[in-house]
Amino acid sequence: MKILSTISKTLLIALGISSTFLIAGCNFAAEQKTTASPLKKESNWKQQFDEKLPFLGHRNWILIVDKAFPEQNAPGMEYIYANEELLPVLKLVLGQVNQSTHVKPVIYRDKELGFIKEEQAKGVTQFIQDSKALFAAQNVQTLLHDEVFKKLDAESKLFKVLVIKTNETIPYTSVFLQLDCGYWNADKELQLRANMKP
Repeated sequence: MKILSTISKTLLIALGISSTFLIAGCNFAAEQKTTASPLKKESNWKQQFDEKLPFLGHRNWILIVDKAFPEQNAPGMEYIYANEELLPVLKLVLGQVNQSTHVKPVIYRDKELGFIKEEQAKGVTQFIQDSKALFAAQNVQTLLHDEVFKKLDAESKLFKVLVIKTNETIPYTSVFLQLDCGYWNADKELQLRANMKP
């Protein structure tokens, strides 16, 4: 009897320990579930851009680029991925820059774009028309693609270049915005320098 009683106690203790582990295991799993960091969601590029724009100023750049635009090693280049086509991204960025109080854009695009035929890249004709409508009366300068890279290479050594990469697959559609001061201009600067002369 004594042996049976001892065995019963041992079994009850063992069962108690097992159930404690089971409960603890469930609680641990539940705790893990609540404390584990959430899955990384796709980043919100609009929010990222809104946060960065106030820090950008005269001589910074914003690039809205096609999908094949390369990631570069220059320390001044910073990238945001917008999982959208180029024109909606350009529309939002241009709108935000134009409405800002501190900067205005000097707009560049690749000269090569004007020479691409529809049979070479389907949709290029419509893209050019739609982008012209976005620029409205703003002056747009063209540069050969390699010339743009030379400019960026020089500028990114001193000034931040923000690259917003899109899903656009028509070549040479990237748009490059060199930021200028929104509340000062070249004429005022010349006048200031004249005033400073003895």
